[in-house]
Amino acid sequence: MHLETLRRYPVKSMLGEEISESEVTERGLAGDRARAVLDVATGKIASAKNPRLWRGLLMIEGARVPGDEELSELLGREVQLIDVPPEGAEFERSVPERVLAEGIDAEVPHTVGRLGGAAPEGTFFDFAPIHLITTSAVGRIGALSPRGHVEALRYRPNLVIGTEEEGFPENDWVGRELHVGDEVVLEVIVASPRCAVPTLAHGPLERDAEALRTVARHNRVQVFDMGPRPCAGVYAGVLRPGRIKKGDRVRLEAPRHP
Repeated sequence: MHLETLRRYPVKSMLGEEISESEVTERGLAGDRARAVLDVATGKIASAKNPRLWRGLLMIEGARVPGDEELSELLGREVQLIDVPPEGAEFERSVPERVLAEGIDAEVPHTVGRLGGAAPEGTFFDFAPIHLITTSAVGRIGALSPRGHVEALRYRPNLVIGTEEEGFPENDWVGRELHVGDEVVLEVIVASPRCAVPTLAHGPLERDAEALRTVARHNRVQVFDMGPRPCAGVYAGVLRPGRIKKGDRVRLEAPRHP
C-alpha cells in the first residue's frame, strides 16, 4: 500500500487543496480545519452536512476565503470566520436519507452534534483528526454507480491510500495501526458514516446523489451503537506524529493492546 493523495481543508466545509507532504500532529495535518464559519444567529458551526443552509460553503476555496462581510453575502446569512471554536460548539447534520428523498432545498429533520468526539479539544473536526479512504473503496463505489465512477474528493478524505484489494478493505482496519512513511502511526477508530455532503456540488463538480445511494446499498457497517450505517472510509487518530509525503509506503499492523 502507498499514500496516493494528501488533502487538507483550511476552512471546515469549504473546498480543500491537494498537497505533496505535511506534518502530522495529534491535531491532524498541518493547516487542516484551522478555521470554521460561525452562524451568528444560532451560535452553531456552519457545516455542509446541513445542505439547505450551508451547501454554498462547498463552492468556496478554503485557501482563499473572503472576509466576513463578503462571506455573509455569499452565504445569505450573517457569519464570522473563527479560528477557535466556542465552548460546547455544535453543528447540524440533516438526515441524509431525507435529503435524498426530498431534495437539498427541503427543510428536513436534523441531528445536532458536538465537535471532536475523538479529536483534541479546541479543534473543528466533527469526530477525529484524520479521515482516510482507499482507492479500492472509491473504485468499487464508482463501479457500482450508474455514472461508472466517483471522485474521491466528494468524501473529503485527508489521505487516499492506494490499495489492490477489491471492495472496502478499510472496513477491516478498525482497531488496527496504520504506519505511514517512516514516522507517522495512526489508529483506525471507526468506519465513517456518510452524510449528504458527497452528493452535493463541490466547486466545478456537479451534484451526484449516487455518491451516497450507492454506499447505502452496498456498504452498510456497524458504527458504535448506532447500528449499520452507509460508510465509506474510516476515521483515525494520531498515535505518533511526524511527516508524511505522497508516495510513502503504508503498512497495517495489529493493535498494540489486543
